[in-house]
Amino acid sequence: MTEERLKGEALLDALERGDVRVAEPLEDGAWVVHAWIKEEILAVFRASSPATIPWPSVRRRELIDKFVSHTPASFIDKGALEPRAFEVADRVRIVPGGSSIRRGAHLDHGVIVMPPSYVNVGAYVDVDTLIDSHVLVGSCAQIGARVHLSAGAQIGGVLEPANARPVIVEDDVFVGGNCGVYEGVLLRAGAVLAAGTVLSSGTVVYDLVHERELRGSREVPLEIPENAVVVPGTRPVARDGVAHAWAGLRRLQIACALIVKYRDEKTDRATALEEALR
Repeated sequence: MTEERLKGEALLDALERGDVRVAEPLEDGAWVVHAWIKEEILAVFRASSPATIPWPSVRRRELIDKFVSHTPASFIDKGALEPRAFEVADRVRIVPGGSSIRRGAHLDHGVIVMPPSYVNVGAYVDVDTLIDSHVLVGSCAQIGARVHLSAGAQIGGVLEPANARPVIVEDDVFVGGNCGVYEGVLLRAGAVLAAGTVLSSGTVVYDLVHERELRGSREVPLEIPENAVVVPGTRPVARDGVAHAWAGLRRLQIACALIVKYRDEKTDRATALEEALR
């Protein structure tokens, strides 16, 4: 990570190249957040005026016109944050159909984006990751290598407060369809989220293998262990650790998540990427 405090266009260029990133791993496995980068991104928002942005960017119009039979209306956004344009030399596949990668987002080689999907400013997506249809990668989210974000997955973003940790998805994670990961949750390498799993800072996760509870907060976000296989679950309503009698009579439950096992060969087969599609 460069020590130079880049600003404006120079910062957005460096983010796109991957020379700087909002959060990065340390040798001991911890993650450090570079608050100054988020502060400078916010400064870009404040300094940039709304502008008309044609769809698609004039730099790519000649290509998109081959696949689109009509031209939608123009968009209005901060002029400094128009959608990125890619070339074949970038070795990134943006499949036609309505996806957008915002200025200041990094997509490494081998990344595939299926339509329609959106990657916001400050996000980092590492090599050979698949972003399937209707996926959101929020601002400053950190996505590792060989990650599979299945259709409808939502990876939350954060710009404020500047020192807040973004959502982090480490290498070889599989995020099932219609999952939601928010509020700085950290998915350690190889974790698997079954379809429909929703994780936030307040989600309670019950590890059935090691018989423990995993909790997080906005100050210390939730972490899902390496290779954990997580499914949606429910738990009885309680208040201050005591079962809620009224809720109990009505059999009311609160959402939680369950670690049912840790990744094995059977899981790897079930979550394997379709290499033929690449």
